[in-house]
Amino acid sequence: MLTTTNIVVFSISGVLLVGWLVFYFYGKKYSELFDGLDEKEYPLKDLYFLGYGIMEMFHYQYKSKADRKLRQSAEILYEKKYAEYYVRLSYAQKLSLSYTLLVIGFIVYGFTSEIGILFVFCLFSFTAYYYFGTLMLEKIKKREEEMLRDFSEVISKLALLTNAGMILKEAWEKVAFNGETIIYKEMQKSVEDMNNGMSEVEAFHSFGTRCVLADVKKAVSTMIQGMEKGNKELVKMLKEQSAESWNIKKNITMREGEKASGKLLIPMMIMFIGILIMVLIPIFTNIGA
Repeated sequence: MLTTTNIVVFSISGVLLVGWLVFYFYGKKYSELFDGLDEKEYPLKDLYFLGYGIMEMFHYQYKSKADRKLRQSAEILYEKKYAEYYVRLSYAQKLSLSYTLLVIGFIVYGFTSEIGILFVFCLFSFTAYYYFGTLMLEKIKKREEEMLRDFSEVISKLALLTNAGMILKEAWEKVAFNGETIIYKEMQKSVEDMNNGMSEVEAFHSFGTRCVLADVKKAVSTMIQGMEKGNKELVKMLKEQSAESWNIKKNITMREGEKASGKLLIPMMIMFIGILIMVLIPIFTNIGA
């Protein structure tokens, strides 16, 4: 027997399914845009044209405040010329997966009539939309944390080499190819820029812009000022910056230690609740007997 709830849910599921089919066939022509993506980094990429089709059908302009922030993140991660593509990809990804999960939830409800299952799929849909919508920002955050961890080491090496009499450009190049993490790769890009005719000041300024971090920008500004004042002054400035950067690294290490301690509390609480249940159940059973 059909209840009012069933009729409402079936009506919504019908509308959602028809909409999904319309967007699927409309967006199919954009499928080639996602062929080159890595399957591990972009799961279910063969479905992304669905979300892309939704955005194209409604002529979304990608000009909101959130879109501008997303575009800035894309420029940092993927270079400015690819930023627009990755902004659109972010929308395509989160819409495709969240909408598909929502439709599946309503279809499963049609077979089971279990409202709990529908609720779970709606929750999954919302989670997918939020997770993939903030994924680029999370990548930026991880990138910044990794750069900060290596920053003190880079500055220390530059201070040591310049103190030994090496000019900044040579010291920069030597340090740049001494590692393979993000900050070293950005330094390598600066070396390529200088080898292609860009001035040292422009290359260092571009490096600071790409790295975004305030501490890195401050160090770059220090280096540029030191270059203008002479090598002796540059060495002094780099030594001061090196001492400051090690304090930053120490604070990061302390914060990570606090986070690790906090995470340990979760399994301890679960174990405590389990032990509590094991102790209390026999007691209440005996009381009932």
